[in-house]
Amino acid sequence: MVEQGVLDSFQTMWGPFPEPVMLIHKTRTILAVNDCARAIGIPTGSKCVALNAEVGDVQCRSCKADLAFRTGETVCAEESLDGKTIIGYWMPLKEVPDVYVHFGIGSGAAMRAAKGAASSAKLVNPS
Repeated sequence: MVEQGVLDSFQTMWGPFPEPVMLIHKTRTILAVNDCARAIGIPTGSKCVALNAEVGDVQCRSCKADLAFRTGETVCAEESLDGKTIIGYWMPLKEVPDVYVHFGIGSGAAMRAAKGAASSAKLVNPS
């Protein structure tokens, strides 16, 4: 779907970034994730919409990927997740027209907290 050189460049640039970062195809398939995203369990090969609780949606309600593709420019938006402000970015790749980089500044802590709460709930109530 995307050349190995693009995947390698993604890892070189975003691998150590301290927030979860995803390389996503316009079909919303996650092509690659950085170290932080991998550590909190974001899988490659799945649809990014599967990461959110918006059941039945084919795209997140706050997704700006289509706007980023339409304009060819990075789109930034601010939202709140569990009382924390997250600034999301959708950056289309000029060299690979059907692919974009997506990340949110402030999302790492929120996602780690949510994952920890879910793990704690499973330990407390195993049923």
